[in-house]
Amino acid sequence: MKKIVLTLFIASWIVGAQAQATKENAAKPAEAKPRAAATNEKAPAKTPEDIEKIWMEYMTPGEEHAQLAASEGDWKEEIKMWMSPDAEPTQSTATVVVSMILEGRYQMSIHQGDFNGMPFHGQGITGYDKALKKYVSTWMDNMGTGVLFSTGTFNPKLGGIEFFGEQADPITGKMMKIREVYTVKSESEHFMEMYTTPHGGKEYKNMEIKMTR
Repeated sequence: MKKIVLTLFIASWIVGAQAQATKENAAKPAEAKPRAAATNEKAPAKTPEDIEKIWMEYMTPGEEHAQLAASEGDWKEEIKMWMSPDAEPTQSTATVVVSMILEGRYQMSIHQGDFNGMPFHGQGITGYDKALKKYVSTWMDNMGTGVLFSTGTFNPKLGGIEFFGEQADPITGKMMKIREVYTVKSESEHFMEMYTTPHGGKEYKNMEIKMTR
């Protein structure tokens, strides 16, 4: 059944791409024929078999997904947060349940705890996009109404995955840059550091989380 669905999807994608290309070519004014040298440089058209192979590779979880799956389970979090560069950190705790979803393609983490006497709930989705060759992540929680989108790669100098993203600052209404470093210290200890760059300001660490199980 999956094979039939994939074949139909690829077929419809090819037909749509060909139709779009025909439409765009029809709209373009007549141009002089390219020189032979330029024609020789043109990449050969991909066959339906080529496209199916590419899609099968893209949809198959790889080594990075296996590494994400190694974090499945229940975790405890010790959290420190700095509201400004010169502020004393506030401390809190939370629990996290990590599981893989969509046949091992994405890691989902459900966080529950408290913050300043209020219940805290958050949810993150992390994957590895094999086409982009980057980790991709989304985060949302009940302390806001926005979504943080970020992408990252493994940074050997830091020994972890370094994510970069942006989110809205509700105080200024401007976008602020976010940088996260996620490090696997051991099988039972992970560490996350988050750095914020306010609009027009300098980067500072505003959060760190120690995860243990």
